[in-house]
Amino acid sequence: MVSFFENIPSSYRTAMLVGGLLLLWIIEGIIPRFRFRHNRYQHAGINLFFTLTTLIINTAAAFLIVKAAWWTSSRHFGLLYLLQLPLWLHTILALLMLDFIGAYLIHLVQHKTAWMWRYHKIHHIDTHIDSTTALRHHPIESCFRVVALFLAILIMGVPFWMVMFYQTLSAFMSQFNHANIHLPKALDNALSWVIVSPDMHKVHHSHFQPETDSNYANIFSLWDRLFGTFVKVADTTAIKYGLDEYGATRYEAIGPLLKVPWEQEPYTSAKENTNSHKHL
Repeated sequence: MVSFFENIPSSYRTAMLVGGLLLLWIIEGIIPRFRFRHNRYQHAGINLFFTLTTLIINTAAAFLIVKAAWWTSSRHFGLLYLLQLPLWLHTILALLMLDFIGAYLIHLVQHKTAWMWRYHKIHHIDTHIDSTTALRHHPIESCFRVVALFLAILIMGVPFWMVMFYQTLSAFMSQFNHANIHLPKALDNALSWVIVSPDMHKVHHSHFQPETDSNYANIFSLWDRLFGTFVKVADTTAIKYGLDEYGATRYEAIGPLLKVPWEQEPYTSAKENTNSHKHL
């Protein structure tokens, strides 16, 4: 595994990303959790545009990430090198810490910091959550995530191949937990004790802010359980997706979505304001 991920061609990683997305998208059509009345192809097209911008930014930042990973491994720099750990334990702890700092923590910070939320909310405006929503991030938000990953690598000390393994796993898990698939309730509940299951993450995309501000994890669900941000909803089919203040149809187009961070927040009625997302 070390050799494979240390020398993995970019074409292989792209094929895994596209293959996983296509597989989940097909399964969504067979066993959907929600039966949306929308044009799946148009919706996928919008989200794939943002996926493309995310990939461009990640590719542009790859030099920085690669240099950080090689530097920490060559100098044995980072917290994980303070002890002589066997490879398997170093790998597990590296995955946990990359997931914590590079996914859970930066996600939490974006919800709690007003100026960062302005970019992250493009992800939450989607009212038809499915596997294509996974990489629907504003280009500037993608930069936040790159910085978080870079810091995680430096702080913990993560070799290059582990970073490649993490990014591959992280991308698939994001697609999986956003997927609009109906798993048996017992299976979904069991999975949510270890990894982020589809029903667990659906709560995070609720229009109701106390639910939106929960279930931040991407791979391992233990972070939400450990830090008290885990919320369980008995019936996820009752969840309304999106943000009330961005319900206008114009927010189903790429142009308006790109401009959202610089817009004045749309007016909402007094009733809607009880659920509006004012992050201070």
